[in-house]
Amino acid sequence: MHVALLQMRLLLPSRTLKEKRAIVKSVLSRARNRFNVACTESELHDQPMDAELSFVTVAPSAARARQILQELESWLVSERPDLEVSDVQVEEL
Repeated sequence: MHVALLQMRLLLPSRTLKEKRAIVKSVLSRARNRFNVACTESELHDQPMDAELSFVTVAPSAARARQILQELESWLVSERPDLEVSDVQVEEL
């Protein structure tokens, strides 16, 4: 079993923490349902226009774990063009 972590820093089109919370909650919920990953907002909790999201998956091979996270990243970029990805890091644990 292999564990992989994807961390994404996003620039959000929100002006308040309430707007940010709605965007982040939607992205995390949809990612959980579509890709069966564990995810959370890991940093930048008090900044309304920035978010750092972390996604973790477990797969039988390292290649499959990376593939799942790459698909998730591509999905997020195509599904939410209003969110700008400013940094991406993938790590095998």
